[in-house]
Amino acid sequence: MAEVKRAYVPAKTLNTDFPLIDSDPHFKRVIKYARPSDYAAGAAMTALGPGLMLLWEQIAPSHVGRGGFAPIMRLSVAISVTAGFLYLCERSTGRFYGFRENKREVDMDMREMVEKVKKGEPLYGKTTLSPYMQGVASRNSRYSGVFLHVIPWFNIVNHEQHGVDTAKYYQQAERELDAERTRGT
Repeated sequence: MAEVKRAYVPAKTLNTDFPLIDSDPHFKRVIKYARPSDYAAGAAMTALGPGLMLLWEQIAPSHVGRGGFAPIMRLSVAISVTAGFLYLCERSTGRFYGFRENKREVDMDMREMVEKVKKGEPLYGKTTLSPYMQGVASRNSRYSGVFLHVIPWFNIVNHEQHGVDTAKYYQQAERELDAERTRGT
């Protein structure tokens, strides 16, 4: 049986004010690259729900009786924790896409990828998926952070389709290795 040749679908490049780091960042990288301000914003979003519930109870008491307010507060806390976490992820992912200022993340990305090149590791992690399935995974989660507040969809698959030219990592690793060799001689 003849093998079917499948077309490669490149990632769309968006015009942004800051450089694209990754059009489909892995969930672990989104969390690892989050700034303290992202955690603070997520914590503020988390506190907002229960805080508003307490405020509303003071302004207009619900009179639900003994034990009626606690389940509502538990639900409010659960929803607020989810909202705070998604807000943290959305802010961090926006920097990968170049929607927000991302100088720190660009530097972190370059350091991380150059170290992987020097060690001979795959840039975006090891995978057991076929190239076709990697493409499917990439197409399903590429730029999914834009609508994270509607459908929480994260990239949890290692693949090679991230919408950036990886040659810059190899060139930087080569420059660093040359500099190390000239210092060592």
